[in-house]
Amino acid sequence: MDGFRGFAFNRRGMIAAFLAGIAVAGCGQSADAPEKPAASANGLEKPVLKLGFIKLTDMAPLAIAQEKGFFREEGLTVTLEPQANWKVLLDGVVGGQLDGAHMLAGQPIAAAAGIGAKAKLIAPISLDLNGNAITVSNKVWGEIAPGLPKGADGKVQHPVSAAALQGKSLKFGMVFPFSPHNYELRYWLAAGGINPGFYLPGDTAGTTSAQVQISVTPPPQMPSTLEAGTIDGYSVGEPWNQAAVKKKIGVPIITDEEIFKGNPEKVLGLTEEFATKNPKTVKALLRAIIKAQQWLDADGGKNRAEAVKILSMSQYVGADADVLAASMTGKFTFAAGDTRDAPDFNVFFNQHAGYPFYSDAVWTLTQMRRWGQIPADKPDQWYFDTAKAVYRPDLYLAAATELAEKGVIPKDVIPQTDGYKPEQSGFIDGLTFNGKQPNAYLAKFTIGLKQGQTVTPAGVK
Repeated sequence: MDGFRGFAFNRRGMIAAFLAGIAVAGCGQSADAPEKPAASANGLEKPVLKLGFIKLTDMAPLAIAQEKGFFREEGLTVTLEPQANWKVLLDGVVGGQLDGAHMLAGQPIAAAAGIGAKAKLIAPISLDLNGNAITVSNKVWGEIAPGLPKGADGKVQHPVSAAALQGKSLKFGMVFPFSPHNYELRYWLAAGGINPGFYLPGDTAGTTSAQVQISVTPPPQMPSTLEAGTIDGYSVGEPWNQAAVKKKIGVPIITDEEIFKGNPEKVLGLTEEFATKNPKTVKALLRAIIKAQQWLDADGGKNRAEAVKILSMSQYVGADADVLAASMTGKFTFAAGDTRDAPDFNVFFNQHAGYPFYSDAVWTLTQMRRWGQIPADKPDQWYFDTAKAVYRPDLYLAAATELAEKGVIPKDVIPQTDGYKPEQSGFIDGLTFNGKQPNAYLAKFTIGLKQGQTVTPAGVK
């Protein structure tokens, strides 16, 4: 009898498991994809993958590749797994618990520069451009708004200079020391005449000579930390600036597009070892992501409303759809009654957004040197070599060219380039950046380390 009960129990369990498997297969494009290969793995070395992400709008290419079936089309079965913060995500990729991840552009670059993770990481594709903003508390906004220039409509003129914050003792949050958010915040502050501070070797706070305090806060915790008064503002990606607007606890003061137009943001981060061992898998992964990027930017954003619904799902960003739509659909809301056109706030495919330009990596390296994360001068060639060690346009081109040959993407969206963009403008301080002249670019800054300067506990010398 006991044996029969055991058999019945096991039988019920098998039936339940079978039905559960059918249910999962029926929605096989969910974040928790089944741990079995797609119908046709096309000879891929590793058709079952686990990718990490942080709950931010710009993880959209991964969510779309999952939900629209692009991963499956390429023979991949992918699990998308949210991570607690950027360090946990990075450790997961380095340690092999994750096969790759939605990663801050600065994370693999810092590793290549010898100041980040002790691993060889590569970025074979850029996931997006722009997508961040800086938000300040209602208290800070109330103090500075009356003195800001107004337009004919009575609204504050943009971009807003950080000079409005001079003389104030403020604390800002950003997401990670090697994040674009950190460099955007510092760039904006310095352009307004405020020294955001320098890093010492082994010092992750970067507060030497600082006129403001900047600390690390995980993106989803930004609004609650602001509301608690622990910080006075923050630099973060969406939807966490719009969350402050909805909660009526803060005001986005400037977008990163207004600080640096076409700012490189997130990348797909992989270990070099993984890419070397699994070249067919990586190519398939890139093809799927490129398809998703094209879908996101198609026909002037016709798919963005659907993308918002997908991102609002709990397994992805999990924010309210109206909060996501406030920045994802060609508009950006700075405050109640102040929504402005922002067609390029999120760029995923247009403007060659997916191509991993060496010059984007070089710009990030210049900011690491500017604030002392790279403690000593480096010759121009070092910047070029470091960028090429991590950004891999060869892998991107191999995948994109196959898609273009099949007519999946237009051939003219693949840039004809040596990996460097033409000299760039669109910076809030009016400077221009030439990726082939990093040290000449560093010499232009009024605030920042100069040639031959180092940081000591007593300050810059």
